[in-house]
Amino acid sequence: MSEQSVELDAEDKKIITLARSARARNGVAEGAAVRDETGRTYVAGTVDLPSLHLSALQTAVAMAVASGAKGLEAAAVVSDANHPAEGDLAAVRDLGGAGTSVFLAGTDAVVRQTVVVE
Repeated sequence: MSEQSVELDAEDKKIITLARSARARNGVAEGAAVRDETGRTYVAGTVDLPSLHLSALQTAVAMAVASGAKGLEAAAVVSDANHPAEGDLAAVRDLGGAGTSVFLAGTDAVVRQTVVVE
């Protein structure tokens, strides 16, 4: 994983906004959104059931896979965390491959960290 300073374009800002909205709307710890290779977006919140625990980003990646996505262009997480979780980065790597950007934003939607998965 490498941390980079990346200029956000309108599509990147969109997935951050979608992630923030999912977190607020669902009252969950994290919100996430991913953009697939065709530009479609998938938005999710944390899943915390007795038998199933998925981070918001893992859930968004799973939604993309279940919908037929073959790759990812970018991902965003809105969270109080200081760093993306390794499991989140692994899920993005599995579908998006090396070079996919993961934006970590606070609840104010300000990007605190951008990680490019390797």
